[in-house]
Amino acid sequence: MSLVGRLEDIALADILQILSIGKKTGTLTIQGDSTRSFIVFKGGLIVRAETSALGGNIGTDLVKFGFVKESILTMARDIKGKLPHRSMGEILFDLGAASRDILEKVAKKRIERVISSVMAVTGGDFRFEMDNLDISDYGNEGDTGWEISKGLSAQYLLMEGARVYDERMGQRQSSEDVPAEEGEEPWGDEEGHADVTGRKDIFALKSLTQELRFPNSTSEITLLILRFASDMFERGVLFMVGDHDLAGLGQFGLDMEMADEKIRETRIPFEESSFLQRIIAGGQPYRGTLEKDAFTALFISEIGEQWPVQVAFFPLIAENKVVALLYCDNSMSGEDFVETEGLEIFINQAGLALEKSLLQKRLQDMQRGMKR
Repeated sequence: MSLVGRLEDIALADILQILSIGKKTGTLTIQGDSTRSFIVFKGGLIVRAETSALGGNIGTDLVKFGFVKESILTMARDIKGKLPHRSMGEILFDLGAASRDILEKVAKKRIERVISSVMAVTGGDFRFEMDNLDISDYGNEGDTGWEISKGLSAQYLLMEGARVYDERMGQRQSSEDVPAEEGEEPWGDEEGHADVTGRKDIFALKSLTQELRFPNSTSEITLLILRFASDMFERGVLFMVGDHDLAGLGQFGLDMEMADEKIRETRIPFEESSFLQRIIAGGQPYRGTLEKDAFTALFISEIGEQWPVQVAFFPLIAENKVVALLYCDNSMSGEDFVETEGLEIFINQAGLALEKSLLQKRLQDMQRGMKR
């Protein structure tokens, strides 16, 4: 069984989340106008990825980070020429030049870069082959990387990829807005990164609002909210608000195995929690202590045993009712919260975008009914 289509018809972010939520195993190939990429899933987690859009391969990354000498990489390239289906990582491992732990660390970073690069591809073909992990065809054109033992969640990689993109755009905008004087270096830190001044939430609001104007799906709205909040808080959970309970939609920063999957299986009844009821009924953001009752205790036990010193809740309102609730805290470090007006404005805009998306769906359903 295979899933085939055009990226013009369905966003790559949606494809990755569908495969993740469905806990699929197989290989996704993306053929862009000038690039070819593949992403390997096992049980909904990404374990291997490569793209022709990135320069070099895991071998050059190992040299760059100082784990492997250039002379060893040259030797590995000679072997690769004779054994094209062997990945550079496998060759260097067999030579004893790189340990499994080092290959895992470098491969994870490379997968993040691959996903970030692939997300920029908006046109072309994609194909997902269920239960087919054969990537030998790609070996004829490039390196197949290294398969990590503990897969990465698609949601995490999408947020990291989007964060990298936003940082690049921010640096570019900063250098364009504040040109350096002749003979003077552009503003930046000691490593040459642009110094983006101003509050973090306002900068994020500027960079993400444009993406919120024309979302491809409700799942993209969810992802944008989590991306925004992850720049300001250490961890967070987005819930869908039902008549009787909160249903997990997504998360960031939770230190647990299979975090995305566990959150999507989480259900928190709130009818008998006066604290949660007040927040949902009021429809206003809340920052302060988390009142302890049987239901908030159940929630904290689901995401970690440590009781947070301070929490924040942000209701998302669509069609005059709270349809989602974002929970955030800094329980790891206990640091004070930053200003959140930008996030609050963004969530208000997300509610309007959701209303628009729901209205468009209803109109499409009505048009189909009229055609019948």
